[in-house]
Amino acid sequence: MAEFLINSGWNATLAQIVASVLGAVVLASFGLVWVIFSIWLERKFAGRVQDRIGPNRTGPYGLFQTFADVGKLLTKEDITPEGADKHIYNFAPILAVAGIIAIFAVIPFNHAWVGADLNVGVLYFVAVGSLATLAILLAGWSSNNKYALLGAFRAIAALISYEVPMILSLAVPVLLAGSMSMQDIVKGQSIAYIFVVPVSALIFFISQLAEVGRSPFDLIEAESEIIAGFNIEYSGMKFAMFYAAEFIHAFVICILTAVLFLGGWRGLGAGEPGYELFGFLMLMAKSVAVYALVMLIRNTLPRIRIDHMMAFNWKFLVPLSLVNLLVVMFLARPFVPDYAAAEALVAQGGLAGLLGAIFGAGFIAELPRAVVLLIANVVMFAVATQLLHRYGEAQRAKLGVRTVQPMRAAAMASD
Repeated sequence: MAEFLINSGWNATLAQIVASVLGAVVLASFGLVWVIFSIWLERKFAGRVQDRIGPNRTGPYGLFQTFADVGKLLTKEDITPEGADKHIYNFAPILAVAGIIAIFAVIPFNHAWVGADLNVGVLYFVAVGSLATLAILLAGWSSNNKYALLGAFRAIAALISYEVPMILSLAVPVLLAGSMSMQDIVKGQSIAYIFVVPVSALIFFISQLAEVGRSPFDLIEAESEIIAGFNIEYSGMKFAMFYAAEFIHAFVICILTAVLFLGGWRGLGAGEPGYELFGFLMLMAKSVAVYALVMLIRNTLPRIRIDHMMAFNWKFLVPLSLVNLLVVMFLARPFVPDYAAAEALVAQGGLAGLLGAIFGAGFIAELPRAVVLLIANVVMFAVATQLLHRYGEAQRAKLGVRTVQPMRAAAMASD
C-alpha cells in the first residue's frame, strides 16, 4: 500500500502513515466482522450438538440474529454504578478489545500480508495479550461490587497461572525456527510443528483455552458461583465490548495455533508469488478447523472446579512443559537442518528426490530432527498420562472413592 501511494506521487513519510492507519482499520474491521459471524456460527453449532436447530427466525438461517442482538445492546441504558471509578470503569472494555485486536498486527496472513514483521513477534503477542488480563482486573476493581472483584481475582489467578506453560510452550517453536518472528516461524515449518512437537502444541492450546476462559475453564463467568463474574455491573455497549473481546480472542488463539504449529499460510504452493490470497485462505481454513475444535470442547465438556484447574496447571502442565522444553533443547541441537545438503541430496534423485519434488528440499532437511523429536514427544506424552492417571487414582483413594472395574461392574449389573 505504501509503495502504491509513493508511486502515485505521495510523500514517503505521509504514505507510510496513511498505509499504517488503513492497515490498522482493516485489521480491526476483520476482527469485528468475525465476531458477528462467529456468534451465529457458535449458536448454530451448539444447536446441532444439542439436537436442536439454533437461530432460525431472524433472517435466512438466523443470520441476522446477531445484528438484532447488537441493536438490542446499543439501545440498552448505559449505567455506571454509584461509587465506581468512572474513568477506569469506562476504559476497561476499550482496553479489552484493543488489546486483542492489537495481536493481529504481528500475524502473517501470507508471505506478504503482515502488519509488522517484528523480530520479537512472539514477545509482542505475550505482552499485548496480557492487556486483556489487565482489563479484567480494572473492570472488577472499578465496578465497586464485591462479586465483580471476586470474579476478577479468580480470573487473574487462573490467567496468570496458565501464562507460565503457555510461555514455555511458545519457546519450543522459537527454538526450532531460530527466531521470534512469526513470519520466520511459519517459513521454518517445512514440516508443521504439530507433527514434530505435538506436546508443545497441546500445552499451548490448553493454556490458550484457559486464557480465553472457554469451557472447561470458563470459571471467569461462573454464574452460579460469582454472579456472572467481573462484568456483572456492565450493560449496553460496554458489556457488548467485553463479549466481542471474548470471541475475537477465541479466534486469535486459533490463528496463533495455526501459525505456530500448523504451518500458517504454507501448503499446496501458497507461498509462491501471486498466490497471496490462496495463502490467506489456507491460514483461515486451518484457523476455522481449530475453532471448530474449540466449539466442540465448549459444548461437550463440563466446567471444572477452580482448585482442580489450578492443580492441573501447577502439578501437570508446568512440569510437563518444562520437561518438554529441556528435551527439545537437548535433542534439536544435534539435528539442525542442513538445507544445502538437502538440496544436493534432492538433486541426486531417488527417494529423496521424489520427496523433495513433492514437499520441497526443506522437508528433507528437517525430517531427521522431526522424527527424533516426534518419538521423544510420544514417549514423553505416554509417561505424562500414566503419571496423571496414577495421581488421579491416589486422589480418589484419599477421598475414599473406589474405582469400579468394567468387568466387575458388568457382573454386578447382571446379578
